[in-house]
Amino acid sequence: MMDLIARSADRHARVMVLCAVAVAAVAAFLGAPVITSLTGGNPDFVTPGSGSVRADDRIGAATGIQSDGGIIALVDTGAPVDDRRTRDEVGKVAGLMSGDPVFADVLTYYQAQDPGLVSRDGTRTIVVGRLKDGAGDHYQDAVDRLSEALDGDRSVRLGGSEVVGNQVVSTVQHDLERAELLAFPVLFVLSLWIFRSLVASALPLVIGGLNVVLTLLGLRLVDRLITPMSIFSLNLVTALGLGLAIDYSLLIVSRFRDELAVDPDVGRAIGATLHTAGRTILFSSLTVSAAMASLFVFRQRFLYSMAVGGLLVSASALLVALLVLPAVLRLLGRHIDFLAPARRRRSLEAPESTDGGWFALARGVMRRAPLVAIGASALLVVLGLPFLKVAFTTVGPASLPTGAGSRAVDDTLRADFPADPLESLQVVVVTSGDGVRAGARERVDGLRADIAALPGAASVGPEAQLDGDTWLVRVTPKEPGLSEASRRLVRDVRALSGPDEVLVGGQSATFVDLEDSLAGRLPAAALIVFLTSMLVLLLMTGSLVLPLKAVLMNLLTLAATFGILVFVFQWGHGAGLFGADAQGALDATQPVLLFAMVFGLSTDYGVFLLARIKEARDAGAGEVESVAQGLGRTGRVVTAAAVLFCVALGALATSEIVFIKELGLGTALGVLLDATIVRALLVPSLMRLLGRWNWWAPSPLRWLYARFGLREGGAPPLAVEKSS
Repeated sequence: MMDLIARSADRHARVMVLCAVAVAAVAAFLGAPVITSLTGGNPDFVTPGSGSVRADDRIGAATGIQSDGGIIALVDTGAPVDDRRTRDEVGKVAGLMSGDPVFADVLTYYQAQDPGLVSRDGTRTIVVGRLKDGAGDHYQDAVDRLSEALDGDRSVRLGGSEVVGNQVVSTVQHDLERAELLAFPVLFVLSLWIFRSLVASALPLVIGGLNVVLTLLGLRLVDRLITPMSIFSLNLVTALGLGLAIDYSLLIVSRFRDELAVDPDVGRAIGATLHTAGRTILFSSLTVSAAMASLFVFRQRFLYSMAVGGLLVSASALLVALLVLPAVLRLLGRHIDFLAPARRRRSLEAPESTDGGWFALARGVMRRAPLVAIGASALLVVLGLPFLKVAFTTVGPASLPTGAGSRAVDDTLRADFPADPLESLQVVVVTSGDGVRAGARERVDGLRADIAALPGAASVGPEAQLDGDTWLVRVTPKEPGLSEASRRLVRDVRALSGPDEVLVGGQSATFVDLEDSLAGRLPAAALIVFLTSMLVLLLMTGSLVLPLKAVLMNLLTLAATFGILVFVFQWGHGAGLFGADAQGALDATQPVLLFAMVFGLSTDYGVFLLARIKEARDAGAGEVESVAQGLGRTGRVVTAAAVLFCVALGALATSEIVFIKELGLGTALGVLLDATIVRALLVPSLMRLLGRWNWWAPSPLRWLYARFGLREGGAPPLAVEKSS
């Protein structure tokens, strides 16, 4: 396959580049609208078929009203609630809601005389507009209409799940624009510093941009033709798409320049580059794709959207790197260093030597292999210790910046009102069948009494018969809705036995179902990632030991990454540097998503290093020499790729959405830890300790490698000082 690509790039380079430009233009035109068409919010994190979803569906079917609490308008005129100014403001808001066809009904304090709708000091009140069930496509339009009508009215702020979703979408769109504006100039400057050539430094960014627009087109097609996608996948597509394309471009461009230094023929240099760096990229793409595909195990739209985005990104990065970039290099030839300083052009002609910091580091690490291996492992373990104290939360108003209106409404309800209506448990009792219907009210009353006796329940509302078979009881928890005590209350209510079916809905129940679903499916996802990563590394190295060692090192990297995230975002140490406060918990999806991303990317960098080590070993270098050559020859380019990747992914940490900050910082940390402690210290020290055992595999696996594995010749071995 690499021979075919090399011949095509050599003979049809101009046509291939023109086709790429045309495809990029079409992809940008058709794919860009996906940025404004995707939605996000609480629906991205619900678990299909769970008890909370069934409870919500039952309420909606019985009443025709959406069960998420609707839109909440916080009215604060500065006057008491009985003052005419407050009454007029409430009447204005209620009138706007009542006149909108999406609203099913409107609840005010003056109508219901419910003290829970008034703040403790009597100066603020809320208006609750409940939405019609089944009008999902129009909820955001209703929020927009209401927000526009109240624009400039400082006495009213809007909250509720639909408002949170609306503000999340606008925040993500703004974050993407800012991240791109920040990342591209920094990436270009760093790339220019790495390559010392205007032309060579521009290539990774051009390839990265092409990868992003192609992926956006794929994402829009999936969203339109197959299944709705979450807007949060855009963050992954832009950051990971740019990062992977830059990684692959750096690897190919650097190898191409190395090959030109040995053989001035451009065609042969491209062929040699594809047979070495090209095959490495192929294996790398397979590991990233397998890791992201593991997210399909989960049922939440947020996670399977990330799986789709990750697969599209890795496939597009592979195609662009192997098909477009070689054609561009064929056209540029030795002009790739056009406008480079004269000293940098001369260095292109110089043969690779063992002089330099990375070769010296490799020798030093292998001379002190036991000490380095123990020290590096201990450091990662210590960094990971805070993860033992991790707590989890989920997306909600607290995920938004403090200036967001829905965040302010939620904070006010928690602090100044008797109870937050969004945090109540909605207990649905289903009495189907004539025998079960008899005495239903008495049984519901008994259930109310049992719930009231539970330690986490603050109060239990009266029962309401929604239809002949469905009863609703609202329970106010003693603690905030996502707290451990409220989640325990959900489990306690569900554990109450009786002849009737008892379903629990609401914010806390949705979170409980999310946690249970993630915990139940994580082992299957982990198994997929482990097995596919090991298979790819086996086919590349022919060893069983190296894949097992890579898995263990990736787990250490993950533990350290999670530990730092707990330290920063849960405990708040240094959170201000990222524009965040202590959250008291991490988003529940972060371990799952970061497991896939960090594991895949860590294996990705391991592939780069092991490919060079194996190349040197296949060319006749000894065990110590091959490791030194692998680290020495990949040190600069892989470190440069990791730095650029950290910038591309770290740009997500500038997001105003807290769990996107966690994703950006977590992925960047994982890449950084892997590119430094793991790749520069743990890999060479452990390979020195294991010696020939690094390449051991049982007979069946050796046959598999002999039949399907990667073999290639490489540069002649260099004379490297042996470690004692």
